[in-house]
Amino acid sequence: MEKRKFGLLISSVVATGAILAACGSDEAKEKDTNTGSGNEGDNFSVAMVTDVGGVDDKSFNQSAWEGVQKFGADNGLSKGDGGFDYLQSQSDADYNTNLNNLLRRDFDLVFGVGFMMGDAITEVATENPDAQIALIDAEVDAPNVASILFKEQEGAFLAGVVAAEMSKSGKIGFVGGVDIPVINRFHAGFVQGAKAVNPDIEIQVNYTEAFDDASKGKIAANSMYSSGVDIIFHAAGGTGNGVFSEAKERKAKDPNANVWVIGVDADQYAEGQVDGSTNITLTSMLKGVNNAVVDISTKAKEGNFPGGKTTVYGLAEDGVGLADSRGAIPQEILDDVEDYKQKISSGEIKVSEEKPKE
Repeated sequence: MEKRKFGLLISSVVATGAILAACGSDEAKEKDTNTGSGNEGDNFSVAMVTDVGGVDDKSFNQSAWEGVQKFGADNGLSKGDGGFDYLQSQSDADYNTNLNNLLRRDFDLVFGVGFMMGDAITEVATENPDAQIALIDAEVDAPNVASILFKEQEGAFLAGVVAAEMSKSGKIGFVGGVDIPVINRFHAGFVQGAKAVNPDIEIQVNYTEAFDDASKGKIAANSMYSSGVDIIFHAAGGTGNGVFSEAKERKAKDPNANVWVIGVDADQYAEGQVDGSTNITLTSMLKGVNNAVVDISTKAKEGNFPGGKTTVYGLAEDGVGLADSRGAIPQEILDDVEDYKQKISSGEIKVSEEKPKE
């Protein structure tokens, strides 16, 4: 496949320095004063608790862990107590236990990864008022919790534009994980973007109700591809690995099969590799979770932990975008994507956060 750099959107998304500026955006909704005196001049330890997708989900949790590791490397820390670490949740019953475990180990800042951890963090933050806790993808109204949100709908809008313009069948699909607000934002943006360029596009939707079950993702993808869908955008964490598996199997069996996957959270190009010359990853919707982790960790270390505040990263803050398509997407479509990006960033186009009605 001919390689051509998709430089329209990602250069600033993947650059930590750009996203660090996002915290100064007026998108940050102040709720209370900063908390925490920081540990400037000392080792500042950071840890995270994964959701059930696991730290190697090739997506959301993995991106957060990469951010923790980068902060550790930048600050000369080692993995373990007094440095950086993670605990993996096998089920939601592990959230409280894992959060408390890391606090007992005296980590200066603990991240909870995912909307599903909101209740656990509310409880743990109340019981540990001096702790510094950050929650990704949900909001907790507590002075010692920094809430981190992304405008997934804006990045997903661009993914929808690509899918609708690239589809040869006029049928595309969305595979979601659990039916929760953050996944609804992916869903909403994808549909709005696709219909912006093709109002008649057919969009099939399947919420698998799991972030850690690749078999459910594979079943959903099999049904969609069998019905004529040629491009699937997944927002399902580890469940999305099954979408890739199904597409790769079809492409390996029939090299002429027109099947594509749009990845999520991180650049999932490697997940789409069929052989040395074939890849079924069309692009990926990037979400700068890793950079947000570095941002919040750095601020906390400097004594500026944004407790009681919500920081929001969207297209205007370079918090979401699309990955390098490596030549899979024609330049004229990339030009359309850039045009839509500018209109969204300027406020000319408002992207809905609400789950589309059937």
